[in-house]
Amino acid sequence: MIVPVLRYVDTDAGLRFLVDGLGFDLVGDPERNDDGTIVHAELRRGDAWVMLSNTDDQTPSEAYLVDADPDARFEQAIAAGAETMYEPKDQPYGSREFAVIDPGGTTWYVGTYAPSH
Repeated sequence: MIVPVLRYVDTDAGLRFLVDGLGFDLVGDPERNDDGTIVHAELRRGDAWVMLSNTDDQTPSEAYLVDADPDARFEQAIAAGAETMYEPKDQPYGSREFAVIDPGGTTWYVGTYAPSH
């Protein structure tokens, strides 16, 4: 499963578009920072999931790849030329994951976290 992370300068407008324009359902409450900007939200449409996050207009694409063995996948990604953001580690929300930047500049988060149904 690949869960794209869609980044918006105006996260509230992005959320409204995904819900009202494309028929996604918001799952839970969005996480917001102190100024009220959405920093993380999860949306579902059938079996499709997306995560929404805030950005400035300079941020490259991101994706989250759900994988049962992130430690093995990390070695594979590095061997294929990825740059390490952080090595596999256990996260406080229960996932084991890592982050790398691929040769095209896309950030990949790979781990055992999967959006809840």
